[in-house]
Amino acid sequence: MKEPQNRYITDFSQAQDPVLDWLEKQTHLRTNHGRMLCGPVVGKLLEMISGMIAPDSILELGAFTGYSSICLARGLKDGGHLHSIEINDELEDLILEAHAKAGLQEKITLHLGDAEEIIKSLDIKYDLVFIDANKREYCKYYNMVFDYVKPGGYILADNVLWDGKVYADPLPADAQTQGIYNFNKLIKEDPRVENVIIPLRDGLNLIRKK
Repeated sequence: MKEPQNRYITDFSQAQDPVLDWLEKQTHLRTNHGRMLCGPVVGKLLEMISGMIAPDSILELGAFTGYSSICLARGLKDGGHLHSIEINDELEDLILEAHAKAGLQEKITLHLGDAEEIIKSLDIKYDLVFIDANKREYCKYYNMVFDYVKPGGYILADNVLWDGKVYADPLPADAQTQGIYNFNKLIKEDPRVENVIIPLRDGLNLIRKK
């Protein structure tokens, strides 16, 4: 997305609230990967999509510092719950602090470790799954979660435009670009779903299980 357009969208979309503003600042202070945050515009979109679905259950693959967890959990139905999986245990304190500041600690459970093992152990059917983890493994994640998504449920995958690399010619050979390209191709060719790519920030693939 062109920078003037990006600034305009940010300026004329709802600003992030004090909790997310605090978390954004803490992420930059306490990690070296602040640009990995989805940010206020995508965060608000996640919150609104979640709110429209009003899910009982959400699964998140890749919590980072908990920004997207908070946005998604705000759309949960009363009594609903979000299970968030993060492999980097060094982020645990910041994530849990953020959940508490947002007043969502009772609605979000953070799981640290291997996603496949955790998903199997939970054995829950989800209304909404958000994928924002290792880009090399997006196809694996998709196949891993598919049977746990309810019919009519949704999968959201972030960073599917990968800074424009997925439509470069020739296609870059790095594993991340190849992983995202193969994921988008897999979704397009899967007759079990319908999808649309939203070209906001680094791209979101919105997928509905038929």
